Amino acid sequence: MAPNLLITGATGFIGSRVAAAAASAREPAGVRLLVRRPPTGPGESARPRTETVLGDLRDPASLRRACAGIDVVVHCASMIGGDPEEARAVNDAGTRALVEAATAAGVTRVVSLSTASVHGRGPFRAAAPGTLPLAPVSATSRTRAAGERYVLDAGGTVLRPHLVYGTGDRLLMPGLVRLLAALPAPLDGGSSLHSLVDVDTLAGVLLGAALSAATEPGPYYVQHPEPVPVGELLAAAEDLLTHRTGRARGPAVDLGTARALLADVPFAQHHLDMLAVDHWFADDRPWRDLGRDPGPGFAAGLAGHLPWYRGLLAGS
Repeated sequence: MAPNLLITGATGFIGSRVAAAAASAREPAGVRLLVRRPPTGPGESARPRTETVLGDLRDPASLRRACAGIDVVVHCASMIGGDPEEARAVNDAGTRALVEAATAAGVTRVVSLSTASVHGRGPFRAAAPGTLPLAPVSATSRTRAAGERYVLDAGGTVLRPHLVYGTGDRLLMPGLVRLLAALPAPLDGGSSLHSLVDVDTLAGVLLGAALSAATEPGPYYVQHPEPVPVGELLAAAEDLLTHRTGRARGPAVDLGTARALLADVPFAQHHLDMLAVDHWFADDRPWRDLGRDPGPGFAAGLAGHLPWYRGLLAGS
């Protein structure tokens, strides 16, 4: 029998893609979307077999109502950045309340979206699941690591992407463009390698983990099998910047020079720290066991999202 799904974070960057994929799939039997605010127009609730309910991870009663009659929970809601106490309330206590509500309702599987940032800042080179300690350094990653524990202790599955790009991304590529715009020239980031995944591919893996009999409890990494050289990532961001400004730049500055130039810019130092070392994670189970396609590599995958990025950046 096809399961009934509950998707949290269903209006977010990744959760909205999971909701769309679930509504168009032959399975599940029904899809319930947990949202904090009523839909303002035709959208998720207008999809076949889809129900939208109001709730909040900080309201346990709403979670109990949302989990009633549900077989599988796909937990995509999270607080990224912002106030540390709010991050704790949502990512830590909120996930605990959701798992408790799911367990009480007889939910058979919880699949939770997390982040490879729970491991800290690297370097990581072809790191496999189970080989790295948890070493989060920000309030967001610390509270998401805490939330993971409730899912894992309940026998659930956690997916840890590193960098996610695509339509709706307001963090990764816009953040890199902002970094480069603060420099007088392009950035030579060195030779590090980074794991990336397209948002629609990630959504497909989340849905696959929810529905597949082959899904294992525990953590998965979800990345395209081929890591991306930092130069390719920075070149894509530089192209977006020059498309916005209409001015090519050069020659490039190296990481050391960039650090000195942006010594008083905290967001820039965070980005430079990440770019300087490998963040490459290896896990073939999403493609081998869950029957999902990793899709094209970064350059080809990004091409389909360029119109959206250019429109977003044109207004910034």
